[in-house]
Amino acid sequence: MVNYSSLMPSSMIIFLLTILCHLISINGRTMTWNASLLSPEIPDTKLRRDAKALDLASWDFGKIENIKPNAVLYPSSVDDIVNLLSLSYNSTSPFRVAGKGRGHSIRGQAMVKDGVVVEMTSLNDVKNNSRIRIFKDPELGYCADVGGEQLWIDVLNATLREGLSPVSWTDYLYLTVGGTLSNAGISGQTFRYGPQISNVYELDVVTGKGELVTCSSKNNPDLFYAVLGGLGQFGIITRARIRLDNAPTKVKWVRLIYYDFSAYSSDQEKLISISDDGLNYLEGSLIMDYSSTDSWRSLFPPGDVERISSLLTHHKILYCLEAVKYYNYTTTINEDEDIDKLFQGLSYVPGFIFKKDATYMDFLNRVRAEELLLQSLGLWDVPHPWLNMFIPKSRILDFNQEVFVNIIHKQNRSTGPLLAYPTRRNKWDERMSAVIPDGEIFYVVGLLHSAEDGDWKSWDNQNKQILDLCKKTGIEIKEYLSNQKTKEEWILHFGSKWETFVKRKNQFDPKMIMSPGQNIFN
Repeated sequence: MVNYSSLMPSSMIIFLLTILCHLISINGRTMTWNASLLSPEIPDTKLRRDAKALDLASWDFGKIENIKPNAVLYPSSVDDIVNLLSLSYNSTSPFRVAGKGRGHSIRGQAMVKDGVVVEMTSLNDVKNNSRIRIFKDPELGYCADVGGEQLWIDVLNATLREGLSPVSWTDYLYLTVGGTLSNAGISGQTFRYGPQISNVYELDVVTGKGELVTCSSKNNPDLFYAVLGGLGQFGIITRARIRLDNAPTKVKWVRLIYYDFSAYSSDQEKLISISDDGLNYLEGSLIMDYSSTDSWRSLFPPGDVERISSLLTHHKILYCLEAVKYYNYTTTINEDEDIDKLFQGLSYVPGFIFKKDATYMDFLNRVRAEELLLQSLGLWDVPHPWLNMFIPKSRILDFNQEVFVNIIHKQNRSTGPLLAYPTRRNKWDERMSAVIPDGEIFYVVGLLHSAEDGDWKSWDNQNKQILDLCKKTGIEIKEYLSNQKTKEEWILHFGSKWETFVKRKNQFDPKMIMSPGQNIFN
């Protein structure tokens, strides 16, 4: 038997003796914690149990769930993650592990009760070791190899210096690459370029067996497709090879106002169906008559706020179509004429079209300014009882009437953006774990409430009312950033993909170690 005490500093021995006293229960089994973590390869400077580390790992952006781990790993290399998962997998009593990026989950999906949270952003602290590498592949073209812990804003900055850029984004850029790829990564570019998971060529993944595996559509494809949109169930993404393209330098940013949802949705669908000369981005949102003017006035020219307020008073709900087309400073195209051709014949309220120019960076990073403002007002770190859904095109008119009009508007309260915009199925790869509704076009709906008064439960009740109504009326939604409670609900969520999902789980994480916060297998 190895005498571990001869291999470890005294501080590590004290650390292990301390956690020896702590017993945890996993699936009803009691295990001694020290037996699993007794390793000289994970010093106490990396595996922490102090109050500050545990508290930071026990909350996420949702500020609803508080789930305390037993320890937090701050890796300085991918090997640290491999060692941790190997220790768990090879133990007779495995402990649970969850990778955490920016913690932007809503319901504790990146947390683990009594297990270990891996603080992925710790990999950024390695000096003189940039984990963003840009190159040109002879077959794939321009690519970026980026660490799973990297923020998309840092990827953007690094690629723009080379005149390049990823093509698919999320609305908020201060998220990790591994985090968004574990869900899907969606925004207004998805209809044209697909979600972020459709723009990945290769991954490095530390599986639930503690194996570091490189995978792609040709090399270990089962793992590749499992991990993309796989909710962290199969391993931790430590590297992703991302598709790049030439970066635009400026954008034409347009908003159009509607009071008729049918016209609004019809025009959106028409715009996303235009070929390569069409838009690069399309989203849409709702403005309620009881919404504070401050919540939307910055979207429009100051001189038009009163006109919009008058229209809102008359119609109660307005729908704002938001569209962007990319350009370069060297272009010779008359951009206003180009945009006018795209919007010719649309059914927005006459005179309520608003155009502005912006840099490509300012457009992509648009949420950051709002974040900083809310932080200064103490309104960013509040509970976020969000509900994100994919709605079939065939039922979007029903959803508008039953949910937007009859529930949300009638309850006369809304604090946060309400999004509704279409995207296209043919930009998604069915082999990946992510789940979407049937039909070529489906809608992204986001009810992004902020409980500024701390009362998230009332919003939660509204969310439940909406989900129950959809179930009762046969609107077959698919939740995004899902918050299923039971195995039966997860089976219904995955539908025909469930058997494949379970098979892959048994193949890459047979001891059910990874991401228990999703509540899929535990």
